[in-house]
Amino acid sequence: MDAFPAFFPLSGRMVVVAGEGEAAQAKLRLLEGSPAQVVRLTGAAAADPAAYAGATLAFVASADEAFATAAAAAARAAHVPVNVVDRPQLCDFTTPAVIDRGEVVAAIGTGGASPMLATLLRHDIEQRVPEGAGRVAALFRRLQDEVRAALPDLPRRRAFLRQALTGPAAAAAQAGDMEAAADLLRQALAEGVASLGRVAFIDGTGPVDLLSLRAVRALAAADQIAADPGVDAAVLDLARRDAERIAPQAVAAAAQAGLAVVRIVAGAPTPAELAALAAVAVEILPVAAP
Repeated sequence: MDAFPAFFPLSGRMVVVAGEGEAAQAKLRLLEGSPAQVVRLTGAAAADPAAYAGATLAFVASADEAFATAAAAAARAAHVPVNVVDRPQLCDFTTPAVIDRGEVVAAIGTGGASPMLATLLRHDIEQRVPEGAGRVAALFRRLQDEVRAALPDLPRRRAFLRQALTGPAAAAAQAGDMEAAADLLRQALAEGVASLGRVAFIDGTGPVDLLSLRAVRALAAADQIAADPGVDAAVLDLARRDAERIAPQAVAAAAQAGLAVVRIVAGAPTPAELAALAAVAVEILPVAAP
C-alpha cells in the first residue's frame, strides 16, 4: 500500500480552496453539499498563512506556478494538509475519484499517477453501490448506540448487523422511509440475533478474478478466515484485514458460536469436513465462468 486512505469528517470543519479557473471550480463542486465551511481564496490572500488557520484541508488550483507554490507554502505553514492540482510534488495528499452516497463514500486513488484510471474504476464500482446506500448507513448511525447497548458482545453485534443489512429495515431505508426503517430495526433488535453461525467455502486456487461477487462479499464480511496452505495469496488479500485467522479444525466451533467463517480451500471441501458442519449453515460458493 503506497498511500494510506483516510476520511476526514467535514461537519463543523473549514476547507480552503485557493485559486481561480475551472480546476478551482471543480474542487468547489466536489465539496458541494458537504457540511464543511468552504473558504475561497484568490490573489494575495492565498499566500497568507493566517487565511488557512483552523482549516482541515486546503486545495490549491492555479495555472500560475508562483501562485500555486506560495499558496501551498502558506497552507503548510498553517499546518494544514494541502493538495495542489497537477503538481504532485507540492501535495501532502492526492484527491481520489469519489463515489458519493451521502453517509457512504467510496474513493479510488492512484497516488496521482493516473487520475483517468481512478475515474474508470470509479464508474465500474459506482454501478454496484445503490443510491440508497447512504440512507442505510444513516439508519445504522442513528441507532448505533442502541445496538451497542443491546449487543455489547462484538461477534454477536456483527452477526446482528450482518442480518439487518439484508433485512426489511435496510430495505425500508433504501426506499427512503426512515421512520419505518428505524421501527423495523428496533423490532429486530428486540427479537435478538440468531446464534447460528455460517460457513462459506471458497475455492482459493485462483486466479482471483474468477471469484464470484458473492464470494468477494463473504470475504469482506467474515469474522474469521480459515485457509488451506498454498491458496492464491490474491484471494486472501480480499479478506477483511481484521478478520481472525484460524485453523481449519476450529471452523465448526467458531460457526457454532455464531460467527461468520470463510473457509478457503484448495479445490473443494472434503465430505468429512462438511459432515462436521452439519449443525451450522454452509454455503459452497462456485467460481465464476472463465
